[in-house]
Amino acid sequence: MADQPRFTTGPLPDDALSADSASGAAVLRHFPAHGEPTIHGVNWLGLWTLYSKEVRRFMKVQTQTVWAPAITTLLFLVIFSLAMGRGDRLVLGVNFATFIAPGLIAMGMMNNAFQNASFSFLSGKMMGTIIDFLMPPLSTAELMVGMVAGAITRGVMVALALGGAMLLWPGVSLAMAHPWAVVWFGLNGALLLALIGLLSSIWAEKFDHNAAITNFVIQPLSLLSGTFYVIDNLHPAFQAISRVNPFFYIISGFRFGFLGQSDIGATNMAVLHGALGIGLLNAAVAVVTYYVLRSGWKLKG
Repeated sequence: MADQPRFTTGPLPDDALSADSASGAAVLRHFPAHGEPTIHGVNWLGLWTLYSKEVRRFMKVQTQTVWAPAITTLLFLVIFSLAMGRGDRLVLGVNFATFIAPGLIAMGMMNNAFQNASFSFLSGKMMGTIIDFLMPPLSTAELMVGMVAGAITRGVMVALALGGAMLLWPGVSLAMAHPWAVVWFGLNGALLLALIGLLSSIWAEKFDHNAAITNFVIQPLSLLSGTFYVIDNLHPAFQAISRVNPFFYIISGFRFGFLGQSDIGATNMAVLHGALGIGLLNAAVAVVTYYVLRSGWKLKG
């Protein structure tokens, strides 16, 4: 018979212990010391995963998050065109429908960027899943960028849906005179509202808080931003109020990209100054959002 395997209960030979120790040390060398970061630089995979999660979340209910807001905003075009655009009325040298169309697109983009960003953290706090945002190996900047990028994506998708639908309305022209202004003011408008929405989501403890921000801050600023009129028609006091409303510069600058004219100022340099001001405002709001998010206020503990 062949020799049967033998089992020993005594101590292993020194050479076996040395081999085991060497292999164990080789394995341990693959693991960093406690507290040493394993991801250096930007966690691109984690950032992409968070962004994809945010996009898939609103795309699963795209009828509610993309198409319904587009149709609702389109109704403003229909109603105001029929009510105020009769008699070949011209505003800034174009018919009334062409005048208000860019402002409605910008307003739809901004409002939906806010709605998306203001929901994520709040829903996590309400449902007890906020840990899903805080536990992954993402830095504060990566977490903020992923959330904001998802919100901007929703705003852009609503804007594209709106633009496509408005092209079917008689008399509307969306020919772009200055594409750079369309891109700059459109993306910066969505960015500003995404950052404000993220701050709102951090601060809010229930959905009523978010609704209050929407009803008493976002909607008034949107409707009083010159979307449906030029501010030259207002009393000087109200013109001054409009000129401290950042939404006015976003919507007027976005409209300038299509029409080549705006009520920001008489020269293109005034539009450039508005573009610079919106960029600086976004930078300031981004810094505030970063430090609030980094502090863990109302998110941790």
